[in-house]
Amino acid sequence: MTPRRPGSLGLGARLALAMALLGLLAAGLTGYSSYRTSSAMLVGAAEQRLLTATRVLGRQLSVELVDVSRDLLMLAEHPAVANLLMRSDPSIQQRLEDNVALLLQRLVETHPEYFQMRLIDAEAHGLERLRVDRHPQGVLRVVGDELQEKGHLPYVLETLGLVRGSIYMSPARINHETGSHAGVERPTLQMATPVFDAQQKVRGVVVINLDLEGLFRQLAADLPPDLRLFLINTEGDYLIHPEPRQAFAFDRGQRARVQDEFGDSAALFEGSSPAQDVLARSAPGSTPGLLAAFVRQPDTGLRLQHSFILGLAQSMDAIEHEARQLALSTLRLVAVFGALAMLAAVLLARALVQPLNRIVQALADFAEGRGGGELPVKRHDEVGALARGVQAMQQQVMNRFGQLEAQQREMGHLASHDSLTGLLNRRVFLDRLDHALAHAKRSQGELALLFIDLDHFKQINDQYGHAAGDQVLLTVAQRLHGMVREADTVARIGGDEFIVLLDGGHDDAAIQRVADKLLAALAEPIAYAQQALQCGGSIGISRYPHDGQTAADLIAAADRGMYRAKTGGRQRAEFSA
Repeated sequence: MTPRRPGSLGLGARLALAMALLGLLAAGLTGYSSYRTSSAMLVGAAEQRLLTATRVLGRQLSVELVDVSRDLLMLAEHPAVANLLMRSDPSIQQRLEDNVALLLQRLVETHPEYFQMRLIDAEAHGLERLRVDRHPQGVLRVVGDELQEKGHLPYVLETLGLVRGSIYMSPARINHETGSHAGVERPTLQMATPVFDAQQKVRGVVVINLDLEGLFRQLAADLPPDLRLFLINTEGDYLIHPEPRQAFAFDRGQRARVQDEFGDSAALFEGSSPAQDVLARSAPGSTPGLLAAFVRQPDTGLRLQHSFILGLAQSMDAIEHEARQLALSTLRLVAVFGALAMLAAVLLARALVQPLNRIVQALADFAEGRGGGELPVKRHDEVGALARGVQAMQQQVMNRFGQLEAQQREMGHLASHDSLTGLLNRRVFLDRLDHALAHAKRSQGELALLFIDLDHFKQINDQYGHAAGDQVLLTVAQRLHGMVREADTVARIGGDEFIVLLDGGHDDAAIQRVADKLLAALAEPIAYAQQALQCGGSIGISRYPHDGQTAADLIAAADRGMYRAKTGGRQRAEFSA
């Protein structure tokens, strides 16, 4: 037997060293592969989450514009509005004018995004017949010499040329018109519709001035605070930007466009078929670096002359932070694995070959998305500790993915439910109503809508504060939800307005009984801060097919019934006809 030279390693030591080196190499490669795969998945999930949130915001904007158009069309079709413009009976002109003015005031009061509502007379050179402005001290009716002629302005001239039921929408602009109180020098959007008499002659125009910034504050209220909101016109100019000096730069004779800040967004404006949505990163060298999603505003069905592009952006630092945390975790686990591998190789070189291979294979499977594999976690030696460390890494990564999925589910819930009451929101309710109508038409069935508006909600808000108002809305939502059948649908459609869809056949008496039960529940006191708040409500009722064939017809009919209940003394229910 040849003696071993001094300083040389035996076979066991060499095998242990070789196994330790191989173990380190395998751990490093597997950890790197796992990191690269997981990092790409994290970035992809962030991109999809951002795009989904932007699409939801775009749908919410379309819903808001449809709501404004419904207010316009409701006013344009109101008999008192046309009669007022026709001057058919001088003896009731003042009463008509006061009633319509009160209706405009109530609409401005219940819609904080409305700067101004006006009724413009076509036969008086576009003179404002009625005007209600939002003022820092409240909602004011403007009268006398302060009423102005607006016949030369595009939103009057172009609206007068529209057919009945059409909606005009102006480009977003800074409002330089004088005498508009809270809307002066503020980003504004005008929407208008013509008013026709029974002989189809245009008599005037109803105009709503929208607070563009206020509208988007409402839409973005539930977004995470680290997201940045953009609103862009079809030329690429910023209308809303986190840096105020970038917004409406064209109004100051300057130019600030999304194409210059996010190069990939040019696809939204180029070619005969521009992209509907894009993901883009801010220009190299910009601070901070941003990942942004831009989406064209979904079609509202209103055939509007102008549309918007919405964008949400998130700092790349926030996205890369998760990747860095994952890299550190992977690095620590690789270091632990290497140390244990060397120790185990020295002690039990041959015994460690099989369990180490199992661990390496499990890591490779996990990195490639085939599951973590079975690990020897029940061993009480270094191999078992290593296996448990690998299992902890797998669990940590899976937990990260679980958190991302939970965030996506939460965003999906926010997109379909009211954030305060948990009831369905307007968009989902309208979808359910459309499905229910389609089913009723196929089966020749019947439906009933109960449009509920709280009677004294504004007084409660003014006297006790918004927290009390939120408590009232939450309690009312719980009562309404608890008093209808599982097959029926309850939704909050905005402000202090709720709506109930009664599925299946009901005669008028049965519907009235349901309405009476709801009225009784609404009239019960609501406890808040040792106070018993009294609210109550007014209910308008419409029925399919008696009051209309479409969702819009039924909602409008129920809304008319609700206004009849309001004007008839409140705390009552009225059928639409």
